[in-house]
Amino acid sequence: MAGRSTDLRAGHRRRQFAPCRCVRGAGSSGFGRAVMRHVMMAGLIVCAGAANAATAHGDYYGTLEPFAADAVYFVVTDRFVNGDPGNDQRDQGGAHRTFDVPTPCADAVGDNIGYLGGDFKGIVEHADYIRELGFGALWITPIVDNPDEAFTGGKPISCGSTLSDHGKTGYHGYWGVNFYKLDEHLPSPGLDFAGFTRAMHANHLKVVLDIVGNHGSPAYSMPAAQPGFGKLYDADGRLVADHQNLPPAQLDPQHIPLHAFYNTGGGLAELSDLNENNPAVLDYLAGAYLHWMEQGADAFRIDTIGWMPDRFWHAFVARIREKRPGFFMFGEAFDYDANKIAGHTWARNAGVSVLDFPLKQQLSAVFGHKQAGFEKLAAPLFLRQGPYANPYELMSFYDNHDMARLDASDTGFIDAHNWLFTARGIPVIYYGSETGFMRGRAEHAGNRNYFGAERIRTAPQSPIFGPLQQIARLRRDTPALQRGLQVDVLLRGDQAAFFRVYQHAGTSQTALVLINKGDVAANIEVTHFLQPGTWRDALSGERVPVQRRLLTPVPAHGVRVLLSDAPITDPALRRQLDAQMAEQAARDARNR
Repeated sequence: MAGRSTDLRAGHRRRQFAPCRCVRGAGSSGFGRAVMRHVMMAGLIVCAGAANAATAHGDYYGTLEPFAADAVYFVVTDRFVNGDPGNDQRDQGGAHRTFDVPTPCADAVGDNIGYLGGDFKGIVEHADYIRELGFGALWITPIVDNPDEAFTGGKPISCGSTLSDHGKTGYHGYWGVNFYKLDEHLPSPGLDFAGFTRAMHANHLKVVLDIVGNHGSPAYSMPAAQPGFGKLYDADGRLVADHQNLPPAQLDPQHIPLHAFYNTGGGLAELSDLNENNPAVLDYLAGAYLHWMEQGADAFRIDTIGWMPDRFWHAFVARIREKRPGFFMFGEAFDYDANKIAGHTWARNAGVSVLDFPLKQQLSAVFGHKQAGFEKLAAPLFLRQGPYANPYELMSFYDNHDMARLDASDTGFIDAHNWLFTARGIPVIYYGSETGFMRGRAEHAGNRNYFGAERIRTAPQSPIFGPLQQIARLRRDTPALQRGLQVDVLLRGDQAAFFRVYQHAGTSQTALVLINKGDVAANIEVTHFLQPGTWRDALSGERVPVQRRLLTPVPAHGVRVLLSDAPITDPALRRQLDAQMAEQAARDARNR
């Protein structure tokens, strides 16, 4: 819901864990489309020594979705790096200028509601930074043409305001006026969107394009009509819709063709609310986003998916996947109730993944200054009998551009990353979180402030950076952490222990993840589901002999990941895995 100052929110089962004990103070410092699910992994490339053959043993995996291999780094493009001052448009807007419009806060941190210069070139010049951090995909904010003035309507903005847009510009990209045209603040000579995606692919990064289907630009409440606002243009630059600065109730779509694209009941703030019942709207949006997909977008993040009915998204997704079967998409349904957002994941509705808001709510409690225990994370995982088509394909995150950033200490960020990159789901990290940038700040209080090349240069000096890079690279190289079934052993207090098991298409890998978010080292004991043999520490390379009982030290705010390439033979663990696979097979059957 970016760009609209909004914080809208459109029977968890308790898990029984196997007995474990923690001794403190010891030790040393497509959406998984069913048609894709059973065919993809034959060509999976695994790191040398990471897995062995699994011949006569059962298949165990959480997902075979190809996109699950890649953690996602999310940038508000205008706020990342200004690589080309020549496209800043610093004189744009006249009396309603668009460049550098500060909104100071009482604590002098403040925000800026104008453009600050971030562009494609700035990202391309720092693509190696993102890749070397351990990410495989980059999510960028919308690229479509936005108005060329600051908005004169709406409510005044303050540091803590929501649904207030007076004086704001379209720097965020979510106020489209021509969905077929690239906004002029983004490209450089020789670097259009197709060139940008080629450059990202050359750096081994997929491109997730943020798209909007619910609305266009702010459309009414202006003292006088402004160019672009409330209007829509097609691929040939022809005007196809115009709100004419009228409140929604005053629109007359039956008699005025330019009103037919819009609903008369209103929607978010003063935004032009697109009419999902008009077939021309679907044609317009599907045509526009197929245009960008053909230029190299690898996935879509769908803004405000909950504000349009399922039948609209079902038709839209069908149009996209008709051209590219299996194309990955995930939606933003800003609600902390899993039962309210899970419907989007089912093929009869949208059939896409979603951002995992229910999990995010508990991640903030566990890793923020409240420091709740790991037990808070058990229910929202929905590893068994949950409402989602597949919980392993959800997008896991702890903050973004539409809410306050995670308010945590440095060690809180480290602990959060140790969890996100080892537990189920596809991790999403918001730009700057590798340094704790603007921690705790809301949208108009600094959440989206400019990052810049100098902060990138000094980022490795942050105590958060190195541990994030280590765990992100480990996930990148470890199939079990990307795709494996999760079996929880211990989620209590400051300690977590769980297995991730991947066994499919001749590959077998089991990861035992041990996390300690406490301030002192802890010995974590595991007595269930262990297979005797020689495991290896994935971070140190140390060989670890394992019997039916394991007592191992985990440093304060640390993580250990032990790997085994042996096929699963432990009967108790196999029963757990078989039950999960059976439940997922039943969901897949319902989802066809």
